[in-house]
Amino acid sequence: MYDHIGLKVKDLGASVRFYTAALAGLGFELCTQGDGYAGFGPPGEPALWLYAAKTAKGSGTHVAFRASSRTAVDRFHVAGLKAGGSDNGAPGVRGDYGPTYYAAFLLDPDGHNVEAVCMR
Repeated sequence: MYDHIGLKVKDLGASVRFYTAALAGLGFELCTQGDGYAGFGPPGEPALWLYAAKTAKGSGTHVAFRASSRTAVDRFHVAGLKAGGSDNGAPGVRGDYGPTYYAAFLLDPDGHNVEAVCMR
């Protein structure tokens, strides 16, 4: 449904460390980085863009990443916490979203709510 998403971040280095760790277990990587920006996605296909902005602050933005397995959701959560994210919902089934909706939620260094979800 979308081509790419851009998020403004205060500390690009901290955000790159967080997303590199959190997204690795989902099969996504840092595809490109330059002065004031970084792009993540499948190899060679950046779709999540981070832009350095001194005035950035979490605005209630929510981004959900599709995971291939529940184990990948678990890895996302553990790696994201170790890389400076904050817990916003431990891995588990979210029965109110659906009987097989397995997800974990983190707040990135700027307060953006990021999720990994597996529908199996």
